Amino acid sequence: MNVFVINSGSSSIKYQLIQMPDARVICTGMVDRIGQDSASIHHKTYPDSGKQERTLNLRIQDHSAGLTEVAKLLTDAAIGVIKNPDEIHAVGHRVVHGGENFSDTMVITGEVKEMIKKLFPLAPLHNPPNYLGIEVAEKIFIKAKQVAVFDTAFHQSMPPVAYRMAIPKSFYNEHKIRNYGFHGTSHKYVSERASEYLNKKDARLITIHLGNGCSMTAIKNGKCVDTSMGFGPMNGLIMGTRTGDIDQSVIFHLINQLGYTPESVNAILNKKSGMLGLTGFSDMRDVKAEIKKGNAEAALAYEMYAYHVKKYIGTFIAVLNGLDALVFTAGVGENDVLTRELSTSNLEFLGIHLDKERNETGGKGIFEINTEGSAIKILVIPTNEELEIARQCYALLT
Repeated sequence: MNVFVINSGSSSIKYQLIQMPDARVICTGMVDRIGQDSASIHHKTYPDSGKQERTLNLRIQDHSAGLTEVAKLLTDAAIGVIKNPDEIHAVGHRVVHGGENFSDTMVITGEVKEMIKKLFPLAPLHNPPNYLGIEVAEKIFIKAKQVAVFDTAFHQSMPPVAYRMAIPKSFYNEHKIRNYGFHGTSHKYVSERASEYLNKKDARLITIHLGNGCSMTAIKNGKCVDTSMGFGPMNGLIMGTRTGDIDQSVIFHLINQLGYTPESVNAILNKKSGMLGLTGFSDMRDVKAEIKKGNAEAALAYEMYAYHVKKYIGTFIAVLNGLDALVFTAGVGENDVLTRELSTSNLEFLGIHLDKERNETGGKGIFEINTEGSAIKILVIPTNEELEIARQCYALLT
């Protein structure tokens, strides 16, 4: 089965063609800066002879134009991997917010699309472009089954004590205001890899997804029992441009005392805060470069970032009543040595012992950065959300 995985963002489309069930990656790519003159497509294929790459720089007006160009590359005479779009059997779409309506992967119907549209207010930065990707793919890959994989689905196993909020119950009963959690596809994928690695199905895990967006999840017996993100993808850890946890009083102070509109406060908390607000940079590599220059604010921001991770480690160990492994994943989690060191330092009382040399040396695939013989493993596991989406599509359709 050829599964084409689409992760549609506001101005980008990430994609992979994966042959299932052997999980062979046929091609990968990124359509970037949609709607801008500097738009580009970076496309890679993986034939038996080795990797081939092609980069196109052209004006891509919208998502429809972007996916149309991708379809041309898939069927290109020189580097094409299929003869026509009908050879795509399923298109797997990442959809960020599924609310309480979707706890499983779903074949996309008119009813499913309407429910995704109704959830736009809960994830205004993510669900609209996810939906647009579905609309466009339906027109290009006509014979394929369109499948939605929801970021929130993995967290639907949380108990009410974790997902309910202490506000009047009518807000939950009538409007479904509660904690949902995000990055579920990533947390599910790395937790399953960790359980396999540990050879322990009932493992107690804390998965730490650190990228531009950041979240942590407490997992027991393969199920999410709590997570750091809440109603929307802004809560919890400090992120690239998002605040993470913040005293709600600050919001009302900004509006009532400083004269900001609700819309501008939303933009500040979502797009101008986090590491960007603290340092002027949202990318951790840039922040680290500033630290090397002696920038004290950058150093403080790094410590704050790791401090919040550490706080959630303690919280989730209490929730799980113990721990088998910490799992670092995503761009920062997999690659940033300093973040991992600061996040796990001075936790020896909890049984967490980082081996600095192992942490700095790194490794390929899954690797340990804990000291030898440590009861609690500290693992680095590369995430693969696209493969997880393909697996879920294949499982649903076979």
